[in-house]
Amino acid sequence: MSNAEESVASHHRIVIIGSGPAGLTAALYAARADLSPLVLEGTQPGGQLTITTDVENYPGFPKGVLGPELVELMREQARRFGAQVKFETVEKVEIDQRPFRLTSDEGRTYTCDALIVATGARAKLLDLPSESDLMGYGVSACATCDGFFFKEKEIAVVGGGDTAMEEATYLTRFASKVTVLHRRDELRASKIMQERAFKNPKIEFLWNREVVEVLGNREQGVSGLRLRDTTTGEPAGIFSTQGLFIAIGHEPNTQLFRGMLPMTAVGYLTVEEPTTRTGVPGVFAAGDVADPSYRQAVTAAGMGCKAAIDAERWLEEQHA
Repeated sequence: MSNAEESVASHHRIVIIGSGPAGLTAALYAARADLSPLVLEGTQPGGQLTITTDVENYPGFPKGVLGPELVELMREQARRFGAQVKFETVEKVEIDQRPFRLTSDEGRTYTCDALIVATGARAKLLDLPSESDLMGYGVSACATCDGFFFKEKEIAVVGGGDTAMEEATYLTRFASKVTVLHRRDELRASKIMQERAFKNPKIEFLWNREVVEVLGNREQGVSGLRLRDTTTGEPAGIFSTQGLFIAIGHEPNTQLFRGMLPMTAVGYLTVEEPTTRTGVPGVFAAGDVADPSYRQAVTAAGMGCKAAIDAERWLEEQHA
């Protein structure tokens, strides 16, 4: 395709940015409404599900399903009804005029009457090669997703804020012992969350420690953590554990929309509840990009459904 051909804008009734459960469910509903949606998948097609090995809490899969497999099933279902899915990343959006205009990393331009933002959020990680290698094999960033796999095991949680306290407290339902590793000597969590964690007999704390390497392998899982003393910078030995949960917060993928759409102080898009409408008419938000509380595949899918229906109704209003 020539550069001239690439620069010609193709128009769509609905464009969906993001291809996790929210984006693909929105695509399914929009396609069934005969709106021929276009899905631009982004840099991580399938979102966080692609780094999740076993998904055992998604309805309809009593034996569980692999995260990437669930994404592919969703994608196939949306395509069956006419959704178009492209492996492209949106690099520029113009939503101050209609039709909305999007430019992808392939140099292509798309315009649309309605836009659904389902770009998700990503867990903040430690950026260790060993952490990345063992993600899904004993390392996790989601207690409600993976806690069940650690029944009667001793595990560690990294973090000192509300997220870490929530994760640690939740994990005591399954684990025999949860050790919170924090790089400081006091928590940043709210007082009520701290008190709840301190009172839990299954939770212990290890202060002034940071993880420099996750030990183990994909066959047997995590066996331990190589630590460093944050006060001296010296090695602090190996801490034996059977699992590691990273709980240092999440970051919504909303950089593209800063200054364009209303969002919280940390970047989550805000919507006019109970709808998925944002502050710009014709732009809707679904999934983790607008959900700092639940962050589950099933809740993201539910928001995707709502966004597609909201977009369909809004389009009808424009032609009423």
